[in-house]
Amino acid sequence: MPQLKALILGGTTEGRTLAARITSDRGAPAGDGGRAGDNGRAGDSAGIGDRAGLSGGADPSGGAGDSGRAGIGGGGGVRVVSSLAGRTSRPLLPPGEVRIGGFGGVDGLVRYLREQRIDAVVDATHPFAAGMTGNAAAAAAETGIPLLVLRRPGWQEQPGDRWHRVGGLAAAADLLPALGSRVFLTTGRQSIAAFAALDELSFVSRSVEPPVPPMPRRLEVVLERGPFNLGSERELMRRHRVEVLVTKDSGGAAAKLDAARELRIPVVMVDRPPLPPGVPVASTVDAAVEWLASLSPGTSVG
Repeated sequence: MPQLKALILGGTTEGRTLAARITSDRGAPAGDGGRAGDNGRAGDSAGIGDRAGLSGGADPSGGAGDSGRAGIGGGGGVRVVSSLAGRTSRPLLPPGEVRIGGFGGVDGLVRYLREQRIDAVVDATHPFAAGMTGNAAAAAAETGIPLLVLRRPGWQEQPGDRWHRVGGLAAAADLLPALGSRVFLTTGRQSIAAFAALDELSFVSRSVEPPVPPMPRRLEVVLERGPFNLGSERELMRRHRVEVLVTKDSGGAAAKLDAARELRIPVVMVDRPPLPPGVPVASTVDAAVEWLASLSPGTSVG
């Protein structure tokens, strides 16, 4: 039976875990929490061994075999290629074959899928990477290649939370002056520009790499890579006298939300962009593995 070749888009925790599950590399990719809000890649998720973050995708292993073959038993299995956008200088790499860089829009992605004879695409990009997700849906429709979107569930408001849901970064910026003057931004370094005009407010922003202008006049940048725990988030918010937290609804573990609830700090929650219509969605790595197995007749989950 021919080997199925799958392309995984994105360097999120889920994307790295899926690559590990369907290769012979039994060592889990190091979970940085994937912090999509903080570093623009993944969204505040627990490490790979934390079932709360991955809802059943905790075991990164999944079978033996030659490098690049699936932990999906039977026949030729699955060969996986992971594609990262290349927006950070030191990305956490998944196991197996990796390409870094953009495709050049829909046409470039279509060309890549055909030239590389890709049989299936799993979009495991950050929930706010709407451009890449839209391109993937358009390219899949043009080529007829099956596409699955792998997204962890979003966060749900809990008793004691003081959330203000907004539809985008501009709406978040408009709302901030009414909520507080000292703001903790965890929306990613590429989102800082949306708050650049708020000179009357003070900001602290956390990211793996420094943001680029335009930026708010009063901005302190904290360069850190997660995971972060409740104690460290509580200490940061107290040290900077944070009055309001701004974050994207990335899903996964959320120590910053726990700290905000405990400290009675209001949260501006930016809602996710909508997914393209008609695209199947999996919320766990296990479900993505099952989907890939279903595309390769005669295989079963190993």
